[in-house]
Amino acid sequence: MRLLIVSDAWLPQVNGVVTSLQALVGELRGLGHQVKLLSPPDFRRLPCPSYPEIPLAWNLWRVGPAIREFRPDCVHLATEGPLGWAARRWLNKRGLAFSSAIHTRFPEYVHGRWPWLPLRWGYAYLRIFHRPSQAVLVTTERLRAEFAGWGLQRLALWRKGVDTRLFQPQMPLLAAAKPVFLCVGRIAAEKNLEAFLALDLPGEKWVVGDGPLREALQARYPQARFLGYRHGEELAEAYRQASVLVFPSRTDTYGLVMLEALACGTPVAAFPVPGPLDVLEAGVSGALAEDLREACLAALALDRARCAALAAQQSWRVSALEFLARQSLLDGEPCLGLGPLAESS
Repeated sequence: MRLLIVSDAWLPQVNGVVTSLQALVGELRGLGHQVKLLSPPDFRRLPCPSYPEIPLAWNLWRVGPAIREFRPDCVHLATEGPLGWAARRWLNKRGLAFSSAIHTRFPEYVHGRWPWLPLRWGYAYLRIFHRPSQAVLVTTERLRAEFAGWGLQRLALWRKGVDTRLFQPQMPLLAAAKPVFLCVGRIAAEKNLEAFLALDLPGEKWVVGDGPLREALQARYPQARFLGYRHGEELAEAYRQASVLVFPSRTDTYGLVMLEALACGTPVAAFPVPGPLDVLEAGVSGALAEDLREACLAALALDRARCAALAAQQSWRVSALEFLARQSLLDGEPCLGLGPLAESS
């Protein structure tokens, strides 16, 4: 099968969407499929307003020719940004089917940055973008029910995974001499990082990642260690050295970093909100409480071996096969079959 994935999020960005797509593309190619990713590096780019580290494509007239040139059997729109809209418009005009996904709580992020914009406007934006999609992929049953409540239709489950070859525990599983509380992710308003940094905790606080708030938060909380981005084995080692991964976000749709930490044997402390409620088994792999300090201290007592064993059950290969099942038939019809239309205007 020839699959085209259109995404406004791709390398060198570091986030859960990029991690998911990288894993998906690798697994699909390993299964013998031809996969092309259409992303900002293929276009001229401008920095995203208020978030300059995210590039946005702007010469969007090239999207249609790129789709025709690849002659895909299926097209998947991973994001609701400029590239996603350009591909949607081109496919819609020709009556061609596609799937899409909701990876982030876009309405909540926008409302958090600009509170004067009503939350319902963000969900109206999502409804309009995904309305022509034949399958709107979401990560959990909880999200499917929630998004359905906002009027989105044709929602289908596509669960995520973890790279257990990279993220695995050190042997033997030893507790650190003093607690290390780790937070991994974008240093941005929507990640609610101050809820972690302001806690009175024993030991050390580490932050892995970068973003627009790093300079301000680093100045405000000099006792925390801001380590910047970590990739590959360096990231896995940061998880292994940590006593607890603290996940302070209240708006993530899932939170892949929780699975990565668990695979390394590191328990998680989080608020009892969607994302953590879907990933963690309370009292086994994570501690959930509205008092985040209470959750952090409770997570210290959890069994690291059980955390690693639970995460090992979720692979990216299973996730990729579930994605393929959603692409093979959309509403009972072949997904796209663009080959005969490759010469259309």
